[in-house]
Amino acid sequence: MNPSSRHAAEAALTEQVVQSFAKADNPRLRTLMQSLVRHLHAFALDVELTMEEWELAIGFLTATGHMCDDKRQEFILLSDTLGLSMLVDAINHRSVEGATETTVLGPFYVPPLNVSPADADISGGAAGTPLHVSAQVRSACGTPLADAWVDVWQSDDDGYYDVQKPGQEENLRARFVTDAEGRFSFWSIVPVPYPIPTDGPVGKMLGHVGRHPYRPAHIHFMIGKEGYDTLVTHLFIEGDQYLESDAVFGVKRQLVVHLDDADGGWTASGDRMGPHKRLKHDFGLRASSILNQ
Repeated sequence: MNPSSRHAAEAALTEQVVQSFAKADNPRLRTLMQSLVRHLHAFALDVELTMEEWELAIGFLTATGHMCDDKRQEFILLSDTLGLSMLVDAINHRSVEGATETTVLGPFYVPPLNVSPADADISGGAAGTPLHVSAQVRSACGTPLADAWVDVWQSDDDGYYDVQKPGQEENLRARFVTDAEGRFSFWSIVPVPYPIPTDGPVGKMLGHVGRHPYRPAHIHFMIGKEGYDTLVTHLFIEGDQYLESDAVFGVKRQLVVHLDDADGGWTASGDRMGPHKRLKHDFGLRASSILNQ
């Protein structure tokens, strides 16, 4: 078959598949599937995909699925490392003045079991430099938001989340509720840089392409209140060596924070904390009626 005939046959196949979705009742589903086919076929043609490469890709996706369970989402990790998560985040969360920037959810979010009181120590005795976090939740226009729920989670000093350790009780993970002035506070430990899991297909992929798996030190926050878009974000620590090369592309300038030195303080249970680091921050929520344009 000459090149022109071959190209015509390939184009005809793509169009045949595209048209197979033309009768989908849901117009959005029809748009998504037809566009997916066009782009997927265009990719295969662009790189002249071989059968061996196709089989390897199928095996990779199969292995990715096998790594997923109720405590780990390898497909989210794959999306994160390909930059897709941050692109979707950018499309769906256009900047609004006064609202905190969003970033990736990550693969290890699990809703905390209980609501913790202000100034609770969520570290569970984990090793690390003590850190006191105090924050206020406001609307994008500056109004303090009482009774907002705040989920917090972070890794330990070894770079692991509680759900990665079999038998580990809930640790470095908690839910708080803001007071009448929109404030919440807690004790934890200063986060450290850590590698994303490399024991699965995503980690192997990074190794094959010469990319490091490290994320800069950060604390996760998810904040919600009726009438406002739920905020999913991190706070990154100023000066971290991986701020410019985050393995999941999640760093935004507004989310990089400075830690101050402090002499002492008290936990909610009355325990005395000696010298520690201190983080103060304000979070802004956008009203649900604001269009993300």
